[in-house]
Amino acid sequence: MPGIGQKQSLIKGLMFPDFWVRFVSDNGLVGATVEVPEEHDQSGLGVELKFLTLEQSIDEATNFWPGLAVAKDGYIPVGSCLCGSGDYYYIRAAEGATGPLYRIYHDAVDEHGYDPNEAIALVLRNYEELLAYVERG
Repeated sequence: MPGIGQKQSLIKGLMFPDFWVRFVSDNGLVGATVEVPEEHDQSGLGVELKFLTLEQSIDEATNFWPGLAVAKDGYIPVGSCLCGSGDYYYIRAAEGATGPLYRIYHDAVDEHGYDPNEAIALVLRNYEELLAYVERG
Protein backbone atom coordinates (compact mmCIF):
# COMPACT_ATOMS: atom_id res chain seq x y z
CA MET A 1 0.00 0.00 0.00
CA PRO A 2 1.18 3.52 -0.66
CA GLY A 3 2.46 5.51 2.27
CA ILE A 4 0.68 8.60 3.54
CA GLY A 5 2.79 10.97 1.40
CA GLN A 6 2.13 8.93 -1.73
CA LYS A 7 -1.60 8.74 -0.96
CA GLN A 8 -1.73 12.53 -0.56
CA SER A 9 -0.08 13.08 -3.95
CA LEU A 10 -2.63 10.76 -5.53
CA ILE A 11 -5.47 12.71 -3.98
CA LYS A 12 -4.11 16.16 -4.83
CA GLY A 13 -2.40 15.62 -8.17
CA LEU A 14 -3.83 12.59 -9.88
CA MET A 15 -7.33 12.01 -8.68
CA PHE A 16 -10.20 13.66 -10.48
CA PRO A 17 -8.54 16.11 -12.82
CA ASP A 18 -10.54 19.28 -13.46
CA PHE A 19 -11.72 18.06 -16.86
CA TRP A 20 -13.35 15.00 -15.29
CA VAL A 21 -14.90 16.98 -12.42
CA ARG A 22 -16.46 19.37 -14.97
CA PHE A 23 -17.71 16.49 -17.13
CA VAL A 24 -19.45 14.76 -14.21
CA SER A 25 -20.79 18.00 -12.71
CA ASP A 26 -21.95 19.64 -15.95
CA ASN A 27 -23.82 16.50 -16.96
CA GLY A 28 -25.28 15.60 -13.55
CA LEU A 29 -23.66 12.16 -13.52
CA VAL A 30 -23.27 11.59 -9.78
CA GLY A 31 -25.32 8.47 -9.05
CA ALA A 32 -26.12 7.88 -12.71
CA THR A 33 -25.63 4.57 -14.45
CA VAL A 34 -24.67 3.74 -18.03
CA GLU A 35 -25.42 0.75 -20.21
CA VAL A 36 -23.39 0.54 -23.41
CA PRO A 37 -24.39 -2.27 -25.81
CA GLU A 38 -21.73 -4.80 -26.82
CA GLU A 39 -21.62 -3.48 -30.37
CA HIS A 40 -20.63 0.01 -29.16
CA ASP A 41 -18.01 -1.19 -26.65
CA GLN A 42 -14.60 -1.45 -28.33
CA SER A 43 -13.86 -4.57 -26.24
CA GLY A 44 -17.10 -6.22 -27.36
CA LEU A 45 -18.31 -7.02 -23.85
CA GLY A 46 -20.81 -4.23 -23.24
CA VAL A 47 -20.84 -1.97 -20.21
CA GLU A 48 -23.04 -1.61 -17.14
CA LEU A 49 -21.35 1.13 -15.13
CA LYS A 50 -22.13 3.32 -12.14
CA PHE A 51 -20.16 6.55 -11.78
CA LEU A 52 -17.97 6.64 -8.67
CA THR A 53 -18.01 9.47 -6.17
CA LEU A 54 -14.73 11.22 -5.33
CA GLU A 55 -14.49 9.21 -2.12
CA GLN A 56 -15.11 5.90 -3.89
CA SER A 57 -12.51 6.71 -6.54
CA ILE A 58 -9.87 7.60 -3.96
CA ASP A 59 -10.68 4.45 -2.00
CA GLU A 60 -10.36 2.23 -5.08
CA ALA A 61 -7.11 3.89 -6.19
CA THR A 62 -5.41 3.82 -2.81
CA ASN A 63 -6.71 0.72 -1.04
CA PHE A 64 -7.62 -1.94 -3.62
CA TRP A 65 -6.31 -3.80 -6.67
CA PRO A 66 -6.13 -2.94 -9.49
CA GLY A 67 -6.23 0.71 -8.41
CA LEU A 68 -3.07 0.41 -6.32
CA ALA A 69 -1.05 -0.80 -9.29
CA VAL A 70 -2.44 1.29 -12.13
CA ALA A 71 -2.64 4.68 -10.36
CA LYS A 72 1.12 5.12 -10.77
CA ASP A 73 0.56 4.92 -14.53
CA GLY A 74 -2.05 7.68 -14.43
CA TYR A 75 -5.22 5.59 -14.46
CA ILE A 76 -8.09 6.99 -12.42
CA PRO A 77 -11.08 4.84 -11.43
CA VAL A 78 -14.32 6.54 -12.48
CA GLY A 79 -16.91 3.75 -12.61
CA SER A 80 -17.73 0.38 -11.15
CA CYS A 81 -19.18 -2.58 -13.02
CA LEU A 82 -22.81 -3.32 -12.17
CA CYS A 83 -22.63 -6.86 -13.61
CA GLY A 84 -20.72 -8.24 -10.63
CA SER A 85 -17.40 -8.76 -12.44
CA GLY A 86 -15.42 -6.73 -9.90
CA ASP A 87 -13.83 -4.74 -12.73
CA TYR A 88 -13.63 -0.97 -12.69
CA TYR A 89 -13.62 1.62 -15.44
CA TYR A 90 -10.80 4.13 -15.73
CA ILE A 91 -9.70 7.24 -17.53
CA ARG A 92 -6.06 8.19 -17.87
CA ALA A 93 -5.10 11.65 -16.59
CA ALA A 94 -2.39 12.20 -19.22
CA GLU A 95 -4.88 11.70 -22.05
CA GLY A 96 -6.87 14.72 -20.93
CA ALA A 97 -10.40 15.79 -21.70
CA THR A 98 -12.20 13.51 -24.13
CA GLY A 99 -9.66 10.73 -23.62
CA PRO A 100 -10.62 7.04 -23.77
CA LEU A 101 -12.50 4.97 -21.21
CA TYR A 102 -10.83 1.71 -20.18
CA ARG A 103 -11.88 -1.44 -18.33
CA ILE A 104 -9.16 -2.84 -16.11
CA TYR A 105 -9.60 -6.50 -15.23
CA HIS A 106 -9.15 -6.86 -11.49
CA ASP A 107 -7.93 -10.45 -11.75
CA ALA A 108 -5.09 -9.46 -14.12
CA VAL A 109 -3.47 -7.03 -11.65
CA ASP A 110 -1.83 -7.77 -8.32
CA GLU A 111 1.12 -6.84 -6.10
CA HIS A 112 3.49 -8.22 -8.74
CA GLY A 113 2.25 -5.77 -11.37
CA TYR A 114 0.37 -6.26 -14.60
CA ASP A 115 0.71 -6.70 -18.33
CA PRO A 116 -1.20 -3.80 -19.94
CA ASN A 117 -2.00 -5.93 -22.98
CA GLU A 118 -3.89 -8.40 -20.80
CA ALA A 119 -5.18 -6.20 -17.98
CA ILE A 120 -6.50 -3.15 -19.84
CA ALA A 121 -9.22 -3.04 -22.49
CA LEU A 122 -10.30 -0.01 -24.49
CA VAL A 123 -14.04 0.50 -24.03
CA LEU A 124 -14.74 3.88 -25.65
CA ARG A 125 -12.34 6.03 -27.66
CA ASN A 126 -13.79 9.13 -25.98
CA TYR A 127 -15.32 8.93 -22.51
CA GLU A 128 -17.88 11.60 -23.48
CA GLU A 129 -19.57 8.88 -25.56
CA LEU A 130 -20.97 7.67 -22.23
CA LEU A 131 -23.51 10.50 -22.37
CA ALA A 132 -25.44 8.71 -25.13
CA TYR A 133 -26.12 5.80 -22.76
CA VAL A 134 -26.83 7.46 -19.39
CA GLU A 135 -29.76 6.13 -17.40
CA ARG A 136 -30.94 8.34 -14.58
CA GLY A 137 -32.66 6.83 -11.56
